[in-house]
Amino acid sequence: MKRRDAAAALIAAGFGPATFAQGGPVEGKHYVRLGQALPGTPGRIEVVEFFFYRCPHCYAFDPLLEAWAHGLPGDVSLRRVPVGQQAVLKLHQRMFYALDSMGALTPAVHAGIFNAVHRAGVELHDEAAIVALVARLGVDAAAFKQTFNSFGVQTRMAQGLKLAEAAGVDSVPALVVAGRWRTGPGMAGSPGQSEAVMGQQALAVVDFLVKQARREKTS
Repeated sequence: MKRRDAAAALIAAGFGPATFAQGGPVEGKHYVRLGQALPGTPGRIEVVEFFFYRCPHCYAFDPLLEAWAHGLPGDVSLRRVPVGQQAVLKLHQRMFYALDSMGALTPAVHAGIFNAVHRAGVELHDEAAIVALVARLGVDAAAFKQTFNSFGVQTRMAQGLKLAEAAGVDSVPALVVAGRWRTGPGMAGSPGQSEAVMGQQALAVVDFLVKQARREKTS
């Protein structure tokens, strides 16, 4: 699947120019500017998604985000950051970072975790359940267990939660663009819209902000 511009997808679906007041996303309504810019990757416009695997809205949004991210231009990158303060969500964060550290967090594994939780009703409530799932998804269980309990994973968890706090994330999924602006389906969409439309709205806002970041870099 080739990446499609989210705004074009909205127009094709009948949610075109009238979707946003004045013809485009409005600051303070469809997105907010962060009080302090977050660090990013030099030479890149980074889009950070904050999510957690048990979130049904994140589950609905993920296929849209994955399609959007496919074949991104060289100056744009996507990074996912799992969040949540509950003990079970911290286990899921450890799972995410362990898989990522191993190079095993492929799109298929990421989607497989979401599907296990939301379609199959798998309860990832302890390490044993998590190890069993990732093994079913084709990950080396022994290597995973070693990484799962590593200091490096704990460090990345702390960094991710600190980043979410600095970004002012209080609901998920949330998207931060270029370390300066935050949006998400709940912010970009409107009451009564479907999850799909709200997700596409959020990606249209992200496209808008990416272009704005490019303009600011060259001005």
